Amino acid sequence: MGTRKRTRNGDIDDEVIPPKRKNIGPAPFSHDEAALEECDRIDYSIRITKDMAESDTAPRPVRVYADGIYDMFHSGHARQLMQAKRVFPHVYLIVGVCDDELTHKLKGRTVMSQEERYEMVRHCRYVDEVVTSAPWTLEEDFLQQHKIDFVAHDDLPYNAPGVEDVYKDIKAKGMFVATQRTEGISTTDVIARIIRDYDMYVRRNLSRGYTAKDLNVGYMKEKKLQFQQKVDLVKGKTKELIDKIGDKRHELIQKWEENSREFVSNFLELFGRDGRINQWWTETRQNVVRAISPPHPPDEEDSPRTYSPLPRSSPESPPLKRRHRNSTSASPATENRWLDEEDEY
Repeated sequence: MGTRKRTRNGDIDDEVIPPKRKNIGPAPFSHDEAALEECDRIDYSIRITKDMAESDTAPRPVRVYADGIYDMFHSGHARQLMQAKRVFPHVYLIVGVCDDELTHKLKGRTVMSQEERYEMVRHCRYVDEVVTSAPWTLEEDFLQQHKIDFVAHDDLPYNAPGVEDVYKDIKAKGMFVATQRTEGISTTDVIARIIRDYDMYVRRNLSRGYTAKDLNVGYMKEKKLQFQQKVDLVKGKTKELIDKIGDKRHELIQKWEENSREFVSNFLELFGRDGRINQWWTETRQNVVRAISPPHPPDEEDSPRTYSPLPRSSPESPPLKRRHRNSTSASPATENRWLDEEDEY
């Protein structure tokens, strides 16, 4: 696959040129035998100017050095190294990567370890050699050791403790070549995206087998995230169902309205005030009342009850028989009571 050609003013045109690759393996470290042999072949007494490098009249490959942290290696890093590789026609690109100790001290904690960052950079197609534990400020001894002709970096001043721009001396020597930053992408931006969607990424890793302890998440937070994961799953399935329905949803809604009317009508027919359920209940209750109530004679049920006083004795009726008193057994009070009762009759 071809690549685009970089013009002298730094722009990239659409001319396709074939890639020039001697091998497809990772770039060697500066202390590896292949890198040391390449360095020994360089006659550093021949100083190469920018005019010589740009016109491709240099008697040897131009050794360009680029450095950085390269944490969470992304497309912005790759584009920077591509620009450094193609800044001149014939470039041997050396990339320095700072170690953890120096980076944590001067810039802050990294996500990837130094070994991971070294491996990411040496597997970039534009890199010819990797310098581990690269210095923060480039001294003359370092330039001489690696036989560096030019240093590539973006043109913005890069501050350090007590230093306004670590590339100030390089620029003064005429050894600096500028690259362009890629807008919208940086390690800080990538980390900000992760922090913004923190819960989503934690839920993803929990679903992939990581424990709450692995992710430094508390028990309650874990349960909350797992619940939210299930909610999102239901939402996703609902959205898929709605998307599948598509244009048929109006037809389904109309059918639902028709069925709902029929359902309401059937419900009222069964459970309404004059519905079949209410009629059945009334008849059942009446049958139960008849079953437990005793029957009444027809005459008593049809005519009201009348009460008449006790019959008095008439002149034609035989006289009431007086009680015989036994004078021997009744007291005078008892005899008087008997007389009173006879008078009442």
